[in-house]
Amino acid sequence: MFQISVEREFCAAHALRIRQTREATHGHNFKLVVTLEGPALDADGLLLDFHALETLVDHIIAPMRNGNLNEIPPFSGGLNPSAEEIARHIANRVRSGLPGLLVGAPAGVRLASVRLTEAPGCAVLYLPDGRD
Repeated sequence: MFQISVEREFCAAHALRIRQTREATHGHNFKLVVTLEGPALDADGLLLDFHALETLVDHIIAPMRNGNLNEIPPFSGGLNPSAEEIARHIANRVRSGLPGLLVGAPAGVRLASVRLTEAPGCAVLYLPDGRD
């Protein structure tokens, strides 16, 4: 099994609801790691071009950069913008964007994980359903 990862950092604010109490809006320097995996390489010895994955991830996080997550879909609809939900949202968007990236890629490439660090020492690891 091979894995590739891309890392990004973005600043964003949010205000969580914790036990029916909304905390004050505050910001974080979120650190993101998106990892794909697959059992084989293509003819060039690649699982997938890093740049293609970087472009997809950059597109996904662009609306979040320097924004208030409570005001950005899907969180503007009432979804609590916790690190867990942010990681799941990013994972879902990566998964929906993968088919376009995988043209010509070896069979079996899939999203392995999304790791989101909210603050030093505080990270979420999301492992999407459907992993073999």
